[in-house]
Amino acid sequence: MELRRNVARWMDRILPKRSPAPLDRTRPDLVVVVSGFDDVEGCSTVLERGATGTPAWLPDAEAVLRHHLLLPEDAIEPAVAIAAQDGYTPTADPEPADDGMLLLRLERVQVLDALHCSQERSRMAGLAQRHGGTVLGWEGLQPPAAV
Repeated sequence: MELRRNVARWMDRILPKRSPAPLDRTRPDLVVVVSGFDDVEGCSTVLERGATGTPAWLPDAEAVLRHHLLLPEDAIEPAVAIAAQDGYTPTADPEPADDGMLLLRLERVQVLDALHCSQERSRMAGLAQRHGGTVLGWEGLQPPAAV
């Protein structure tokens, strides 16, 4: 019995630890832990606020980064195709909005930090602008277990 425990401890030390399964962006229990819908507010400010909020954003845990874009109907398909190259997926079918525009939500799983969040925010603004639309804002979602 003692030999088995020693072997098990030894194996634990030499074998690599299994990393947790990646976050599933379709989990129904995800909650918004950070959100930025003000163009002049930096991602670092939003993330700092989220770390002290309830539910709190956990900087080391994966999150779903979701962008909200307003686009003309004929721009939806090409915008989704371009965003897919960077791992983004639409949350659902686009919803009608004002002035004949459609609300498109694109999301992907990543660890959120101010630098990468700012880069992605800029990338989405460029994508929307090239297709005659605009970006409303972004959200970060995490599961309650990680919160």
